[in-house]
Formats: sequence, C-alpha cells, structure tokens
Amino acid sequence: MKIRIIAGLSALAAAAALTSCSSGSSSDEGDGPRRITVWIMKDSVTDDFLARFTKDFEKDHPGLDLDIQIQEWNGIGEKVTAALAGNDAPDVIEVGNTQVAQYAASGGVKDLSDKVAELKGSDWLPGLAEPGRIDGKQFGIPWYAANRVVIYHKDHFAKAGVKELPKTRDEWIEVTEKLNSDTVQGIYLPGQNWYTLAGFVWEDGGDLAVHTQGPWKGSLHTPEALRGMKFYKELQALGKGPRDSDEAEPPQAEVFAKGDVAQMIAVPGGAKIIEQANPGLAGKLGFFPVPGNTAGKPGATFTGGSDLIVPEASAHQDAAYQVIAALAGDTWQRDMARTMSYVPNRTSLASVIQDNEGTAAMAAAAAHGRATPNSPQWAAVEAANPIKEYMTAVLTGQDMAKAARKASEDITKTLNS
Repeated sequence: MKIRIIAGLSALAAAAALTSCSSGSSSDEGDGPRRITVWIMKDSVTDDFLARFTKDFEKDHPGLDLDIQIQEWNGIGEKVTAALAGNDAPDVIEVGNTQVAQYAASGGVKDLSDKVAELKGSDWLPGLAEPGRIDGKQFGIPWYAANRVVIYHKDHFAKAGVKELPKTRDEWIEVTEKLNSDTVQGIYLPGQNWYTLAGFVWEDGGDLAVHTQGPWKGSLHTPEALRGMKFYKELQALGKGPRDSDEAEPPQAEVFAKGDVAQMIAVPGGAKIIEQANPGLAGKLGFFPVPGNTAGKPGATFTGGSDLIVPEASAHQDAAYQVIAALAGDTWQRDMARTMSYVPNRTSLASVIQDNEGTAAMAAAAAHGRATPNSPQWAAVEAANPIKEYMTAVLTGQDMAKAARKASEDITKTLNS
C-alpha cells in the first residue's frame, strides 16, 4: 500500500512539489499500471480503511495503481489552488464541502454533472450536495458528513463521580470543573477551535456573518455572538489547551491519547484516531452531543463534511472518476460509516449507523446543525481566518468587544472583495 504524509506547503513550494508527486508525469505512462494520485486529508479516515480500499480497488482495477497521499489541513487551500492552476495535478482531491465553490470558481475543477444520476445523486444529503453544486453544475461529489460531539473518557468520569452526562451548558461547566484535578484535564480545548466557537455563537442567536440586502457583514461583534465567545472562554479555561493554536497543532487526538484528558470536542471518528494512537483506550471512550442552553435540546453545531473533486489538469480523468465512484458507492460508504462513525453521503444508508454510540450523538446534534455563510468568498475568510486571531486575542486578555469588531471588519472586507 502506498500512503504518504505530505506536510502543508506554501503556494510556491506546493507548485514545485506537484511536479514530483502528481499522476501526470510521463514516467507513469507506458506498459505498466497507470498511477492514480489521490489526496486525502489527514485524519479523515484511518490507515486501515485506506489499506482495505486500496487493496480492493487495485484488485478490481488491475490497470490502475493508487498513490494515496495524506495532506495536512493547514495550508491546504494554497496547495490545492496551486495544483488546480498548474498543468500537472493529482487525479482526485478531498476538499471540505464549504471549499468547493472557491475551487470551482478557478475553472480548474471538472464538471461531473453527467455522473450525478449514476452516483444516485437524488439520494445525497442536501448539506453535502448543495455546496458542491455551483450554477447548476456538480463539481464536488459528496463523500461523508460529520458534526462535532463531545468525546469523553469514561474512567475519568467514573472516578470523579459523574453519573449523569451534562444536558445544558451550566451542567457542562459544573461537570468539567469536577473532572479537573492535579492529574486530569477536565477538557482539552485549543484556543483557536473556531468551528466549535461557531456552534456556541449560533446557540446564542448570533452568526459569523449576515447577508440580507446589500453586502455581507461580519457579525462577531453583536451581543449574541459575544455571549458565545464568553462561554468559549469560560470552558477553555477549564483545561490546558493552547490559546494560540487550533486542534491540529498539536493534533488533539494525540493529546487525548496520552490518557490524562477527560473530554475533547471532535467528530466521533476522532475516537478511532485516539484508539489507533493508544489501543489501551479502546472501549473507554464515550460520546454526548455538545450541550446547549436548554435541557433536552443539543446545542447548535457546525455540520460539515468532505467532497471529492477531479482537477481539469488530471491526466487520468476517467480513472479518477472510478476512484470517486468506488469511494462514494455503497460498499465503501458502509465501511467508512462503520469505521469512522461518519454519516454516509446518502439518506438511504442511514440504517448503517443507527446502533453506533458516537453517530447517535452526532445525529442528535445534526438536527441543530448549521453551515458557514453561503458565500463563494467564505473560503478566503477561512484562509486568512481573522476568527482565530480574535479568539487568541480574547483568551490572552485583550478587550473582547474591540477584538470582535476588528474580526467583523476583516470578515466584511474579505466577503465583499
């Protein structure tokens, strides 16, 4: 099996790197199998899943040789943009569902509208299908959906005497304070986990940006959004998470795997990554929806996922589609749902995950799921990410209202550029 970890690169370095790792090199042509390069994001799926898929796919497609390259999320926007703008690109790329519009606008993504019926597109989850459809054309093929839940260490909860999982924010704070000790962090929450902040903001009636009539406007400075940030600050202070980095630096699953963390906020599949790093935690992890303000109703949460795209510069577009068709098809959608606790890309496959504890918690929260502002420019906001700067400013003691207004101004400028 060929799986490589590729670190995030600057646009310039990415362009140079593509020459050596893409599927379009002339050295891949000839009498041997065609090498199909696939970019998969780090921690999207386990190594075991990729090994099973690679073995099965190459068995069913003897003329194709998969080269799966694992990409870091940090810096991926620049790297994908460089790949799409070049003449030499990977054949399949996993992208966040909210990023498809930006990439499609570059003109470097293949229109796959003629494949929608074959892929049973009428059954796709709207939250995945719609972001991949721009001006009536389907550029992104839905792969999986997921939203964040709380992953918790059952032993730490038991030792702290916590018998009931928290149902409200107030209960969550009380439980987390009880879990804290000299040897245990009540929660690991990095200071720049802005997707989590978005859920808190939505729960309090705020938003990241609004668009009614006229231009988009950043709205992190509103009273409702400020309440969400205030709660984030209170919760984050109950752990030892860094204030100036996100869940990828260091990888929070690796932090949790050390065994001294009671809770973290992640998609349920994060538990598989934790167990892969520390098999001793198998069977000791539980899940519950991110609590909201009202008992019996989970808090609002960001619902995201990934799509698969084919660059126009791919040298093997037909073979690239075969990879996508397999990953988006019944067999591997079922396997991935069971392996990673993801929601499959089609509504008819929902029964696959009904008995999974993590997915049940995710499904409960999904009813209150939200998406980032529906603007083609939102990817540019994420790339610059003034929200992260705002969060660090607040967590390091700067004036919250002033920092929020600056972040709102930065978001407004980017969305209307």
